[in-house]
Amino acid sequence: MEFSQGTLRTDPEFATARIFDTTLRDGEQSPRTSFSYDDKREIAAALDSAGVDVIEAGFPVNSDAEFTAVRDVASAADTTVCGLARVVEEDVEAALDAGVDLVHVFASTSDVQIEDSMHASREAVIERSVESVERAAESGVDVMFSPMDATRTDPDYLAEVVEAVSDVGVDWINVPDTCGVATPGRFAELIRTVKEHTDARIDVHTHDDFGLASANALAGFEAGAEQAQVSVGGIGERAGNAALEQVVMAAESVYGADTGIDTTAITGLARTVEERSGVDQPANAPIVGENAFAHESGIHAAGVIENAATFEPGVMTPEMVGAERELVLGKHTGTHSVRERLREAGYDPTDEQVRAVTREVKDRGADGDEITAETLEAVAAAHDVDRERERVPEGPA
Repeated sequence: MEFSQGTLRTDPEFATARIFDTTLRDGEQSPRTSFSYDDKREIAAALDSAGVDVIEAGFPVNSDAEFTAVRDVASAADTTVCGLARVVEEDVEAALDAGVDLVHVFASTSDVQIEDSMHASREAVIERSVESVERAAESGVDVMFSPMDATRTDPDYLAEVVEAVSDVGVDWINVPDTCGVATPGRFAELIRTVKEHTDARIDVHTHDDFGLASANALAGFEAGAEQAQVSVGGIGERAGNAALEQVVMAAESVYGADTGIDTTAITGLARTVEERSGVDQPANAPIVGENAFAHESGIHAAGVIENAATFEPGVMTPEMVGAERELVLGKHTGTHSVRERLREAGYDPTDEQVRAVTREVKDRGADGDEITAETLEAVAAAHDVDRERERVPEGPA
């Protein structure tokens, strides 16, 4: 269906969007979340099947168990597998020994983190960053460098760091909004600035402290980034990361870009990560929440029954993400929705019966009752609504 008016009437800002998934690394850093070896293998296989460009499998130096999981994901996946490393020789060697395709090296670049987290100097950060990138690059793998806390880093120093690692062969510069303080316009400007100081490809990593992670990731694409780091359900440190499902579906459906993702796998992937991580998605979470394609309001439900594009985006359907549309009965229900639900349940109600059932459903919903299939069946029985198979056609006059 073509939508020629409004915000969708525009030329696409970007044609492709690469997806780097960090569910198994940053996602696992969600407070109170820990993936087992089997969890990591299952989630990695699902991500691989869905078509992500990169799976960041973990932080190999962290433990023997983590090293083994990263190594085994790397050996099993068809897509690029990444391992994280600080600008420490032991970290880089562990990532290389794990057999990853991409080593993701990071160092703090904001003064507050350099002084109070790394306990180093600006000069030491550049020296260690260059040495680590050189070591990874000489092994033959691709190398990504992240100036951590880039959005709170002195711009001149950020440029200096980016240029230094670019001079020794870094393949990717990741621009991380580590503490989630960016806004889309400011982040886009930062990406354009970074591009002026490197020939490496640009990747972005955004956090959701102010609810802007996905918007900032998309702003990064608009400004020329080729890839965004996301996690399923947006899980991760503090308020989490840009959500895979949000970035992918916005890129595909709103921007008309190609992500290479099998979008029909998104809902199943989200349910798997929910179960394994213990982080439940809110009912109103975009795309994968229980209410994402649910309608209760009479006006909305009536419109959707006639044409789903009336009160859904139109450019995104539940089928596209492996979900189903739901007509919810409750306080705000109208007759169209009740008639549809009754017919789906095998009833053939008269107009009068539909009105009577609707009145009772609305009253029960107002009292806080959940209108289940069993509730609807009881209400239908109370109003003598016949099932289709029980109706006997009248004989000739």
